[in-house]
Amino acid sequence: NETAFSLAQKLAEFLEARGVSVWLCSAWKGDEVREQVPGSDLILTTGGDGTILRAVQAVAPQPIPITGVNLGKLGFMTELSADEALDRLPALLAGEGWIDERALLEAELTATDEEPEVAQKFYVLNDAVVARREIARMIYVKASVDGEPLTTYRADGVMVATATGSTGYSLAAGGPVLHPQADEFLLVPILPHLSLNYNLVLPPAAVVKLEINAGHRATLSIDGHISLPLPSGAS
Repeated sequence: NETAFSLAQKLAEFLEARGVSVWLCSAWKGDEVREQVPGSDLILTTGGDGTILRAVQAVAPQPIPITGVNLGKLGFMTELSADEALDRLPALLAGEGWIDERALLEAELTATDEEPEVAQKFYVLNDAVVARREIARMIYVKASVDGEPLTTYRADGVMVATATGSTGYSLAAGGPVLHPQADEFLLVPILPHLSLNYNLVLPPAAVVKLEINAGHRATLSIDGHISLPLPSGAS
């Protein structure tokens, strides 16, 4: 996005003129961002909420503040508009900002022996969604909490959502709204059929396992921008 890059350059020049060491990188180049992150005191993103979500994947679990400058349509998570960014940065540099701490989830994907390459770890700011890949087919998802069997969902999908994500897809699927700074998280079925049909609010230490239990093809979505196919047996 040329507009976002142009604004990022202006912000970089502004900061460098005040003696701040700056680096620039596209949020879509996660590996490059991860190389630059160590030693950083603040991450500025120029774009929308999607840019922040991508930045989180590169920054987490390091406790580095992220401030978003909004160029998108909604900007629920961005703090500054493009017009006010240059005027507000000096206050941030002077330590006059505030930190809004949000809970993250750690998601680990393991697959069958036939597809070991999909075994990965992710950090989740909004939600991790296991959903169908075919329009007219349900999937079967075996769920357990802290090692104890819960149910096998027959549904369009199942999601695990943070407090931040509770006002997004989870809310549209009938989930409750959590306080933004709550540590609890949600387990929400998506259009279940003849299976567990209510949402669970779980404590932060709970471990949820979702396993694709035969049925039709499924996919894993992390914060709406990472999408991976799930074979039967993946969890």
